[in-house]
Amino acid sequence: MIAATIFDISAPETIATSRGKRPAPVHVERRWFADVDRVTYLGAHQPSWLAREEFATDCVPLCVAHQRLDGRKTLPRAVTPWMLDSGGFTELSKYGRWTKSPYAYAAAARRYYDETGMLDACAIQDWMCEDEILAKTGLTIAAHQLKTVASFLNLMTLDAELPWMPVIQGRTLDDYLRCIDLYDQVGVNLTLEPVVGIGSVCRLQQTDEAARIIETIWAMGIRLHGFGFKTTGLRRVAHLLYSSDSLAWSYNAVHRAPMPECVGKHVHCGNCPKYALAWRNRLLNGLPDDPQLLLAA
Repeated sequence: MIAATIFDISAPETIATSRGKRPAPVHVERRWFADVDRVTYLGAHQPSWLAREEFATDCVPLCVAHQRLDGRKTLPRAVTPWMLDSGGFTELSKYGRWTKSPYAYAAAARRYYDETGMLDACAIQDWMCEDEILAKTGLTIAAHQLKTVASFLNLMTLDAELPWMPVIQGRTLDDYLRCIDLYDQVGVNLTLEPVVGIGSVCRLQQTDEAARIIETIWAMGIRLHGFGFKTTGLRRVAHLLYSSDSLAWSYNAVHRAPMPECVGKHVHCGNCPKYALAWRNRLLNGLPDDPQLLLAA
């Protein structure tokens, strides 16, 4: 009965500045970041970044939203691994529903996989559970969870060869456990999936509740991907995440002066690969070398 319902989808060194903004960080030396480097996806506004050599040099993985790629006549050929973000928050907050059908989204993801290459994971068309999204759709958390599980099943049915990333949604620990159980009821063992996205936690990521949710699911043997994690949140739960992505560097750059080498080139570094790489290096440099230190924190 459940299955039938599911498929029914109706503080670093700084430089002085006179611009009135906080100064940009100075260059931060890169260290060897081991596995955490490979799975910390840098959010990118511009699809052209997929072909930029500075990201290939150190194999910096990128995260690009479907809306940034959709409809382009030509696609960049990736020189570094990347993941596809479905852009669900934007879609649901604007329209209260998905305007792209599962068929169209699967076809688009197939094109990205074939033409762009090096695609690690494709986020499904999940349904977030933040208050503003629920208000926009007029649906319950339970309904959003059913639709999220349905998206994974439908996309796997349409093209099982693509690296679809299932996503769990909720607000409380019980919600997330219920969503995991929904997957189990339709025959999807999330502990066997390469990685599972955990949605609707980015605004809670600095709280004890978010840490408890992520730690509980991690202990179940599920490899989690954290969507939209900022510096403070990632420092707190990085040891519990298999991977994460973030565009926080861009927001950070917009509210700071440009980097010294960028003065005169642009007003801010919100779309600057140099700033993005410096921000990411600072973030990863700030994580403890020994994961056990994080576990004991």
